Amino acid sequence: MSWEPELEELRRREALAKQMGGADKVKRQHDGGRLTVRERIDGVADPKSFHEIGAIAGKAAYDANHQLTDFLPANCVMGRATVDGRPVVVCGDDFTVRGGSADATIKEKPHLAENMAYELRLPLIRIIEGSGGGGSVKTIETTGRANLPGGQGTSSRFDLMARNLAHVPVVGLGLGSVAGLGAARLAASHYSIMTKETSAMFVAGPPVVKGIGQDLTKQELGGWKIQTRAGGVDDAVDTEEEAFERARQFLSYLPSSIDQMPPRGPVSDDPERRDPGLIDAIPRDPRRAYKMRPIVESVVDLGSFFEMGKMFGRSLITGLARIDGRPVALMASDPMHMGGAWTSESCQKLVRFVDMAETFHLPVVYLADCPGFNIGLEAEKAATIRHGVRAMAAVNQTTTPWCAIVVRNAFGVAGGAHLHVGRYCTRYAWPSGRWGSLPLEGGIEAAYRADIAAADDPAAELQSIEDRLNALRSPFRTAEAFWVEEIIDPRDTRPLLADFVRLAAHAGKPGPRSFGIRP
Repeated sequence: MSWEPELEELRRREALAKQMGGADKVKRQHDGGRLTVRERIDGVADPKSFHEIGAIAGKAAYDANHQLTDFLPANCVMGRATVDGRPVVVCGDDFTVRGGSADATIKEKPHLAENMAYELRLPLIRIIEGSGGGGSVKTIETTGRANLPGGQGTSSRFDLMARNLAHVPVVGLGLGSVAGLGAARLAASHYSIMTKETSAMFVAGPPVVKGIGQDLTKQELGGWKIQTRAGGVDDAVDTEEEAFERARQFLSYLPSSIDQMPPRGPVSDDPERRDPGLIDAIPRDPRRAYKMRPIVESVVDLGSFFEMGKMFGRSLITGLARIDGRPVALMASDPMHMGGAWTSESCQKLVRFVDMAETFHLPVVYLADCPGFNIGLEAEKAATIRHGVRAMAAVNQTTTPWCAIVVRNAFGVAGGAHLHVGRYCTRYAWPSGRWGSLPLEGGIEAAYRADIAAADDPAAELQSIEDRLNALRSPFRTAEAFWVEEIIDPRDTRPLLADFVRLAAHAGKPGPRSFGIRP
């Protein structure tokens, strides 16, 4: 006798699982402008590559003859797939099943996804909507008990998420209302993204927050403008399809795990290309700002810059790029925001970004124009120096190859943190470079107050002192003392960076990294 009846039962259960929460719940999902979890997995993965695990896990009902009468699948769909031909693990919340709450959670499924990514050393894509397995008030009644967070049998297992951050690339896609544990899972990623009109993220949603006297809509409480500007989420896009494309693009720069080196992409741009526009990219007037992003675009492979966290810590630009096809982690000061000074937010941004580069063996390129830490009362209230010291520690704990190019300012403690001072780092300076303990502007009058006051013409004396000091702070004077290794023609920046990434590839070593405690 064959086992065909059992296989028919298996196919029946699989078909029931693919109905998710039912036609009405699927329609509600679509009416809200959101795809279902299965449509999302198909959208982010290569066509027909998804191999589901645990499809028939869920809650079943039987009649007196032990025949299946009803079946509700678990609210987690997970398995393995490929993205651009490379194996990944995908784990998605099914909001059509009890809104993604703990009532419909079989906790072993997301745990298996986390463990599978770790053990097989595969990138992990989390598709998150709802509480991501977190509880609701009704959970107490449906389970007959209150769960102790962090206790035995907990559904969170944050230890698995924290472990994966140190071993495999993790992408979080927030594609609906994301709260509680779901918000933690979204934030616990190397790259997170949300949709602008159909998603929101918060520790607790509007109904709960209303209890503390704040009557807010989802967008007012945790919409994309709130979260991207606060640094809770890296990016926001208009459609889910754009989110899938951004996820695929992010993963293309990274190895599958720390046990590999970043993959080289196609070489589509001449590594020796020189951009003539760089010769006058920096204004001679040090008080004039300029746009840094065109400079970034000109020195990396054309079209390869993938910016991350654009709305947060805006005085520092961070993103992934390719130079001669090789991935790099690129940072650049943005003088259009706070003059490029390090703020508490940009310091937090730097720490997370540098940690990711170190974890996945990405060489760092830093186009530096930093006049120092942001100053003033608001800067002190934001504990800028505390976050600044953490950023300096992050830089000085790196082992990945590092190339700094001082394009203009490098002043004070923050200005000096453009490279690891205790090991060899490649460093260049443009002729527009200016550096010192502090900028001359605003400091001369304090330092030379007596001389200026005693002069017959104070204004002329001030100008004379400024001219004299400007001559002394020429970058060529610094190069004479070998305090700056090379001053270069800005047009040579890309060829020199191409040489740097070739050397970095030769020196790169896969494997785990370790960090001390950041102060």
